[in-house]
Amino acid sequence: MIRVVISGNSRYPMARKQIKRLVVTTLKKQGIEDQVEVSLSLVGDRKMKQLNQEFRGCQETTDVLSFPLRETTKGSTEEEREFMEIPDDWWYLGDVVISYPQALKQAQEHNLLVDEEIDRLVEHGVLHLLGIHHE
Repeated sequence: MIRVVISGNSRYPMARKQIKRLVVTTLKKQGIEDQVEVSLSLVGDRKMKQLNQEFRGCQETTDVLSFPLRETTKGSTEEEREFMEIPDDWWYLGDVVISYPQALKQAQEHNLLVDEEIDRLVEHGVLHLLGIHHE
């Protein structure tokens, strides 16, 4: 079973069930079906800019940030890829944070529905939690 914890500002509409399904599907495609938990937050640009500054040293907003419990890289040993086990036998993979205003802006630029853009960012963020990075 995969547990997805979603939080967000109530002024940002989100398709919670669709997001949860997408996280589960993305993890299962990567062969993960154990008891794992992923946290996902939808925030505004001010909060995203603050997080981007604090954790990446960038003084601007961004569309998605991932905070894996352990940083992994391609070629990591199995031991280095292990995630922390929560006392109730769940494995906590980490947090994905998405900027709703950036998702809205990018959806308009690419002629997509905002939910489609959020889905793209969710999948991208979850893959980053697993150590799968774009070039």
